[in-house]
Amino acid sequence: MIVAGIMSGTSGDGIDVSLVRVQTRNQTRNQTRNQPRNQARIREGKGEYPRLTLLAHEAFPYSPGLRKAVLAAMNAKSTSTAELARLNWRLGLAYAEAVKATLERHPAKIALIGCHGQTLYHQAAAQPYAGLKFACTWQAGEASILAGNLGVPVVSNFRPADMVAGGQGAPLVPLLDFVLFRHPKRGRVLQNIGGIANFSAIPPNANAAQVLAFDCGPGNMLIDALMLELYGKPMDASGAIAATGTALQPVLDKALRERFFRQPPPKTAGREQFGREYAAKFLADCRKFSRRRQDIIATATALTAHSITGAYARFAASQMGNTPVDFLVSGGGARNLTLIQQLTELLKPLGCRVTSTDALGMPAEAKEAAAFALLAWQTWHHRPGNVPSATGAARPAILGQVTYA
Repeated sequence: MIVAGIMSGTSGDGIDVSLVRVQTRNQTRNQTRNQPRNQARIREGKGEYPRLTLLAHEAFPYSPGLRKAVLAAMNAKSTSTAELARLNWRLGLAYAEAVKATLERHPAKIALIGCHGQTLYHQAAAQPYAGLKFACTWQAGEASILAGNLGVPVVSNFRPADMVAGGQGAPLVPLLDFVLFRHPKRGRVLQNIGGIANFSAIPPNANAAQVLAFDCGPGNMLIDALMLELYGKPMDASGAIAATGTALQPVLDKALRERFFRQPPPKTAGREQFGREYAAKFLADCRKFSRRRQDIIATATALTAHSITGAYARFAASQMGNTPVDFLVSGGGARNLTLIQQLTELLKPLGCRVTSTDALGMPAEAKEAAAFALLAWQTWHHRPGNVPSATGAARPAILGQVTYA
């Protein structure tokens, strides 16, 4: 079965589409060996999990108007029902356009679509509302548009089923991390750096119950917000501006004392914790010590690097034993050379070798979209998609809702 996975993350910058062939072990054995040489093929090893072949990946930036609407709606203190309804529909149209464009460039007959949607609000911890206390989440993007325009079923709205099972609804990528990257002799840390940074730590020869995964803190989110405020640019491409600045140590030390960084997993974060309000406060703190814009960007970049390293050292390093550890980075942050250099230096004393998932056949930008292709396949075959040790759920859960064409 060929599945299209769609991901639009908390950076709010655009859409990634991955086309993935998902097969059972028996299907793989019977398949001919006439595979195109340029296809990334990654096997899952022993177990009952399927095998994945990444066929193609494409990225589609949001138009300026759509990105503005998405960022305005995320964790908004006030908006209108009309605005939210229109955004939900507009995102569905954007997802359908992205899949169509991908199929035009890489012709394939897809049988299923897995769409994460655009997170507008994620409240992992229970809070009181209208007389009851509960957790909640909302991912926008009308699935019926995808199903109707593409003519195939769509699995969407993945997070609620895990939350009803007692989990935090995130992270959901650990199943893919475990299926693709676990190793019999090496520890593996799959570090995604999108708007939020999160990792899956997989000890050598681990089973799924031994996977530890959680959100570390801000990934690109804070850097991007400050770049937009200070430079009028959406990001610090390649980390070039951070490389010319000096991190403000008092600001960094204060930020790292935030309760979130010390809180044990399971835990998840989003714009609710590190969005516009946090960026404004961080900027004010930086300006007490320096007015140089590049120093502020350097400090935000250092916060991402140090919070990732601190999360690994505090919560995951002890599980790896004395084995070598591959720290495999994916997401847009994998292209920030300054950030990667800092991570390399900080993690080396902890026995970690930093590289990107590209080295193992999965392009850094394609991994999360591929994860939702796998999760859609799991749902279609009535298989659980969450990893309870990562989300904190009390039980495995079949994720998502199916919209038929």
